[in-house]
Amino acid sequence: MEQELERWTLPRLGALLLGLMGTLVSGTESDFQHHRYEELVRALFAVQSECPYITRIYSIGRSVEGRHLYVLEFSDNPGIHEALEPEFKYVGNMHGNEVVGRELLIKFSQFLCEEYRAGNERIMRLIHDTRIHILPSMNPDGYEVAARQGPEFNGYLVGRGNSREIDLNRNFPDLNALMYYYEKTNGRNHHLPLPDNWEQQVEPETLAVIKWMQNYNFILSANLHGGAVVANYPFDKSRDPRIRGRTTYAATPDDKIFKKLARTYSYAHSWMHKGWNCGDFFDEGITNGASWYSLSKGMQDFNYLYTNCFEITLELSCDKFPPASSLPREWLGNREALVSYLEQVHHGIKGMVYDENNNPIANAEISVAGISHDVTSGVDGDYFRLLLPGTYTVTASAPGHVPSTSTVTVGPAEAIQLYFYLKTAPKQNLNVKHHHGKKNISSTKVPLNLGPR
Repeated sequence: MEQELERWTLPRLGALLLGLMGTLVSGTESDFQHHRYEELVRALFAVQSECPYITRIYSIGRSVEGRHLYVLEFSDNPGIHEALEPEFKYVGNMHGNEVVGRELLIKFSQFLCEEYRAGNERIMRLIHDTRIHILPSMNPDGYEVAARQGPEFNGYLVGRGNSREIDLNRNFPDLNALMYYYEKTNGRNHHLPLPDNWEQQVEPETLAVIKWMQNYNFILSANLHGGAVVANYPFDKSRDPRIRGRTTYAATPDDKIFKKLARTYSYAHSWMHKGWNCGDFFDEGITNGASWYSLSKGMQDFNYLYTNCFEITLELSCDKFPPASSLPREWLGNREALVSYLEQVHHGIKGMVYDENNNPIANAEISVAGISHDVTSGVDGDYFRLLLPGTYTVTASAPGHVPSTSTVTVGPAEAIQLYFYLKTAPKQNLNVKHHHGKKNISSTKVPLNLGPR
């Protein structure tokens, strides 16, 4: 009996859970290959052709060398934001020589299409209730540099940066320095302002991704890397200088939910949660970024401090550019985790913010007592707030309106819907409190750390 149980490894259980028996998505080794840019584009358009009614391909911009940064969207209404339907994104290949995430996201796109067509209820529900955006390669130029060397000869840094050899995960505006200042001065705790000349300070690929974040109200995201096996959560930048050569844990106000998100991926992954991988040990297969090593101007912290989006960084393989023969194992190890993590976007609370005439209010602030990080409603007046199970006091406020407070109990299942109707404030009470901070976010220079992230 024990031998029988041992044969039911997590990938097999995941396959059963996903209803994969008899479908085409398990994939033979011949289905897996490394995709150069033209092959990646063909693969994405093949998925769009196969599932035209639930997909859309769009470009968020171009790389330094002019390659499109293509996104494949899955939705029952592609191209349209539906109120109360959360937006989710996966981003791969930010470091050009870290290629497993790129290949997994191509395979995941094929998987979503095939499973939807096969009638898999779990996948159909995800696509009907979520708007999913998949960017397989944020750094196509760096990938081509790495791919020219190939898996056998690829160095640790060759192709990591873009074609100007700039590390894109050290290229976002540094909002942590401003956040840590505001924590001491009771300043603003969300949607921090960008420096005036930020567009001149970032690379074209970074600029494209920031504009993307501005155009879509993303709620949850993961950024796929390689060089270790661990789920890394914010903050990446330490609040304190090194103590005896070690950096210290830098918790966000949402530390508990970030740990839960990281654990969701780690435990659904076939071996990440075991802790020992690539010669390193991470308890439960998760780590706080700054506790591992401090990193400035990274993408995951920027998501949290500039948008409504919670992002973690997934390190998925010891070998940054493994041979194609190892990709089937990586797919089986990550398939269930990619689905389970995506499902987390449906937890917590969500709802609409209206004025007294039932007009939706955009950019209303939603604050949760005891958690010093507010979120805002989108252009349609809908908001989403990821929360763990528990009872919370939630307040919605907007300029010119009287704030409204409700108590809500969140369970472990689907998000609880909580609507707010804000009355117009009497004229003498029009100054609803909104924090405004200075735009000077120059930060102390820190040594460039070239760990996997």
